Amino acid sequence: MSYFTVTYTGPFGYLKPWTAVRDGETYSQQFLTPSVIEGMRQKLGVSQILRHRLSYTGLSMQQEQTHPRGWIHEKKKQQLTRPRAILVRGVLLHPTLHLAFATEAEARTAATQHLCLCRNEDILLPSEPQVLSEAEFAALPGFELHFTDGPTADAFLVGYNRFAEGAPMYGRLEIVGNPTAKPVLER
Repeated sequence: MSYFTVTYTGPFGYLKPWTAVRDGETYSQQFLTPSVIEGMRQKLGVSQILRHRLSYTGLSMQQEQTHPRGWIHEKKKQQLTRPRAILVRGVLLHPTLHLAFATEAEARTAATQHLCLCRNEDILLPSEPQVLSEAEFAALPGFELHFTDGPTADAFLVGYNRFAEGAPMYGRLEIVGNPTAKPVLER
């Protein structure tokens, strides 16, 4: 079987861990959950993303200032204030995302669009589609979460699916090669 593959790259990207809602320091997760893949599928307008593989060169810790929605009324000062918090996020540096499609038409459709991992400012741009055999795709270095229907001996809870009324999502993580190696630059 052959895959029609589009490779997305960018300078940085952040994958929001599902446990990170209130964490003060959060590292980007290294795998794509079923709901992230479904969101990408819908954005690209394709029928299915068969496989994916994600790698990156390192993490950069970045600070982000946040404000809660509500205001606090300080009676003594006669003013409204909004408290601030600083979150520290570990952002992926130079992420490379390979997406595999069943048909050349879907790969060409995907290759005309950018993707964002989990924040709109983290833009990844596509390459021209390539045809890779199953073995060639399997040899690409990176992280790939293989989705499962429930917990098994080698699967774990990876979040809750926003497209399936908050149903638990499970997966088995496959790590191939050195997914955080610096890429060899062509001359």
